[in-house]
Amino acid sequence: MFVTFFQELKSAGVPVTLREYLTLLEAMEQDLASRRVEDFYYLSRAALVKDERNLDKFDRVFGKVFQGMELLEQALAAEIPAEWLKKILEKNFSDEEKRLIEAMGGLDKLLETLRRRLAEQKGRHQGGSKWIGTAGTSPYGAYGYNPEGVRIGQDKNRNFRAVKVWDRREFRDLDDTVELGTRNIKLALRRLRKFARTGAPEELDLEGTIKETAHRGYLDLKLRPERHNAVKVLIFFDIGGSMDWHVQVTEELFSAARTEFKHMDYFYFHNCLYERVWKKNRRRHDDTTSTWQLLHTYPHDYKVIFVGDASMSPYEITTPGGSVEHFNEEAGAIWLERMTRTYSACVWLNPVPQEQWDYTYSIRMVRQLLGERMYPLTLEGLDRAMRELVR
Repeated sequence: MFVTFFQELKSAGVPVTLREYLTLLEAMEQDLASRRVEDFYYLSRAALVKDERNLDKFDRVFGKVFQGMELLEQALAAEIPAEWLKKILEKNFSDEEKRLIEAMGGLDKLLETLRRRLAEQKGRHQGGSKWIGTAGTSPYGAYGYNPEGVRIGQDKNRNFRAVKVWDRREFRDLDDTVELGTRNIKLALRRLRKFARTGAPEELDLEGTIKETAHRGYLDLKLRPERHNAVKVLIFFDIGGSMDWHVQVTEELFSAARTEFKHMDYFYFHNCLYERVWKKNRRRHDDTTSTWQLLHTYPHDYKVIFVGDASMSPYEITTPGGSVEHFNEEAGAIWLERMTRTYSACVWLNPVPQEQWDYTYSIRMVRQLLGERMYPLTLEGLDRAMRELVR
């Protein structure tokens, strides 16, 4: 497997050498990775990657080679043996079977039952409707189905119904240098313009130079500040999960916005806005920005744009502790309301086709919280959103 990993890195264009590979094997012999996949990830990255520009390539190769081998974080009250998490089979249910499966009756009861099952269960379980395992209808485990489940040890979403995910997931940053598929996105963003000349005088003022030269009788060069779009924009990108399906169009928007707005800043969030956001997805667990600090840092005249599919469990919007990845002390709806109160010019761009919005309860909730200012991430939707922001 390690040889395959080495070969895949070279095929992906990561400049790894045999000496570096042997150094990694020596470190493994010394048990420096503690037999945990996460520790091995950081160890192998330190040994094999010499340039941060190759980190994204390394992550993609690592995920491909070691897919399905991730262990749980030690955040659960009881330890779950890693072998339980191996996928044996993936069970598919008919629509009739799915309708017969009932929800547990609330987030608090779901988590309480999970803790009790972890304490009671002594062996691996596959299938069934009660124990934590694989390919069953229990609310806990992987590769099964339950309308309100806690996902444990499963790679990516399948039915998008989990209310908690006990796996640490890694997201990658959006690429703001991606080549645009169409220039029309830039044209749509140009509605959000307010030009002004600010900063140091660096641009030749041809008209002023001619006037002063004629007046004085000798060449008198005049300079002026460059003309820039003075509109200030703050963009929040939903990242990971179901947004993986919309990475291309989101990157195109990101790239266009970076070139169109001089005064622009951005942050990432996952599913719903909570008490913190972040700039780098590799450090989203330990290098974050307080949302309170953000509200008091950026003036009220900033134009705020949320980009996300708003597809999540309703608990993530309405309930303290409802976040799929951490315990949030305040509901996501409270933070969205604070954002719209602070910034009057605020819109949400949704890559999900508008005709499908009514089929997802969470989309309807977010749309209502934004005062119906949700627009599809299409050229026509962008045009309407920009018109809303300049009102």
